Amino acid sequence: MESKELNYCVILAGGIGSRLWPVSRKELPKQFLDWFGTGRTLLQQTYERFRKIIDIQNIFIVTNEHYAQLVTEQLPDVPQGRVLKEPIRRNTLPSVAWATTCVSRLCPRANVIVSPADQLILEENNFDTDVLKGLDFVGRSDCLLTMGVKPTRPDTGYGYIQAHEEMEDGIFARVKSFTEKPALEFARMFMESGEFYWNTGLYLYNVRTMMKAIHDLVPDYRDSLTEAIDAIGGDESCKVPAHFDTLPNLSLDYSILEKSENVYVQVCDFGWADLGSWCSLHNDTKHDKQDNVLLNTEALLYNSEGNVVCLPEGRIAVIDGLKGFVVAEKGNVLMICPKDDSAALRRMMTDAQMKLGEEFI
Repeated sequence: MESKELNYCVILAGGIGSRLWPVSRKELPKQFLDWFGTGRTLLQQTYERFRKIIDIQNIFIVTNEHYAQLVTEQLPDVPQGRVLKEPIRRNTLPSVAWATTCVSRLCPRANVIVSPADQLILEENNFDTDVLKGLDFVGRSDCLLTMGVKPTRPDTGYGYIQAHEEMEDGIFARVKSFTEKPALEFARMFMESGEFYWNTGLYLYNVRTMMKAIHDLVPDYRDSLTEAIDAIGGDESCKVPAHFDTLPNLSLDYSILEKSENVYVQVCDFGWADLGSWCSLHNDTKHDKQDNVLLNTEALLYNSEGNVVCLPEGRIAVIDGLKGFVVAEKGNVLMICPKDDSAALRRMMTDAQMKLGEEFI
């Protein structure tokens, strides 16, 4: 096994969670909220999950500079210089590239896991074991590794990873293909084939392999990353590259993983769910006998099934005859919308922004 001192974690916490509007808002996005009444936000749960197995000096939080104070308030134990503040919102590649550059300057042999801040993990002991196995694997292999879980339904909201039949150590397989949010017919085929896994968005690599992949596959990043290395001072603080806002706005999946030849998937089983939308919240959290999900909310429901209800503390929902809807309220917005109609949700949010103003977003 690789030394624990070589293991690092990068938590991505800069998104606005627009698919969970109106509860997730620009001023207070979903990762900073306590959705289940646990007393811990999604970001706090994610950080606590990793600090059990990775030294806190080796955990980086990447966020928008607008949310830096929120990160500090919710994670007071994060050391100085480990919160990377982006001046503008970007996709995953700029965030991962900058963080990896910082880690490589501090520890050229580091093994890194990149994690979103908004995931649900039910089997934390299994998660700890799988993460350590994955970090050990990338420490001895010049490959990029993604964590996959066996699909439990033909979900069209997740990405899918197709794996080769042959596996190393029974859990690591070379990736054949990636498919992002397939149509329902293909999602059914993927699930029935047994060759496909849900893409969890958890990525592992050693910094040498990732830095080479970025250098070879995204040449526009070369100069900015060199500047970022040079800007790291004696206090080991990582400053944003001077031209961060000009970096191509690319995803890690599309620009690196789908174009690299040496990508593996680790087959995992730790009770994973991506809390990215109202539909996924419904599918992957606790239901009542009528298939309703109450998110830290009091409600009286009659002849109602398949709904998600999320109201502020002190508010009570009384609902009769509703099926397959989201009822969500936050601040100045109450939204009632079909749960599975993501296009309608986007349209509502856009209309609220254009017709009512930014304070409603």
